[in-house]
Amino acid sequence: MAPPAAARDAAVAGLPELSGVGRCLVMGVVNITPDSFSDGGQWFEPDAGVRHGLDLLAEGADILDVGGESTRPGAARVPQDEELARVLPVIERLAAHGAVVSVDTTRAAVAERAVAAGARIVNDVSGGLADPQMGRVVAETGAAYVCMHWRGHADVMDSREVYDDVVADVRDELAARLAALESDGVRREQVVLDPGLGFAKSGALNWPLLAHLDALHALGRPVLVGASRKRFLGRLLAGADGAPAAPLERDHATAAISALSAAAGAWGVRVHAARPSVDAVRVAAAWDAARAETATDDTTGTTDDTIHDTTDAAKRPTPGEASRP
Repeated sequence: MAPPAAARDAAVAGLPELSGVGRCLVMGVVNITPDSFSDGGQWFEPDAGVRHGLDLLAEGADILDVGGESTRPGAARVPQDEELARVLPVIERLAAHGAVVSVDTTRAAVAERAVAAGARIVNDVSGGLADPQMGRVVAETGAAYVCMHWRGHADVMDSREVYDDVVADVRDELAARLAALESDGVRREQVVLDPGLGFAKSGALNWPLLAHLDALHALGRPVLVGASRKRFLGRLLAGADGAPAAPLERDHATAAISALSAAAGAWGVRVHAARPSVDAVRVAAAWDAARAETATDDTTGTTDDTIHDTTDAAKRPTPGEASRP
């Protein structure tokens, strides 16, 4: 099994400045949709989307994930031309600002156009299952590729929440997708894995996946965690009346998951509010540095009554540093 840090720091093709940085990355969400569950279309217009992306960079995000189709439970598909019209202008402008841009899409044609417009990562919530041409496009473009665990589009996914062992099943299904991508010509080093929190996992089944990221690390590729503002957090934070907390009330819990995921060796966390998770991954880096230093002292028999300064590891490099123009 790959140690968590080894999986986190594995090189990702096409992202040299973000490979092996020794800490968890922060991916900020830029929804160019009128019906997002988390922001209700606040960034739907291109100018607003670009401003939001730049704000996320200023807060320390390393990557900007631009999407033009909502994948919230029950959402209807958007026509391909409409998806392209939404995302391409925003991707072009953010890439021109020097941002590392990801396109959130399940369509190979959208991915291909987005990479041509400046995107360097294809974030496919279907792991290549929604479009049989996705593997070919990823192989030909050489873009980094986030392969998420998926069992169906938003209108049917909740009906497919049936598992014998959610951790083992997700691991095995992602392993199968990794093998299929390699058969399409995708290089293993292009791939980042994502357990697909909230996709065919509406509630309690998300927690075992978070608690056992090591099972995904065993596949030898970095892992992206996308828990931000999702339903299972709303249920966890429900009020006395049982009503789930609203999406915007889930950011503190999201930051807690960011810290825990970072400490568990996650390559990145995908979030709507960047600053809390940027701070959270810095805390995790300081924590890990102190633990590693203690382990080294225990091994060498060194004793030191002084207080060790572990803040350098948390600060270097600062989240978002490589992405800023």
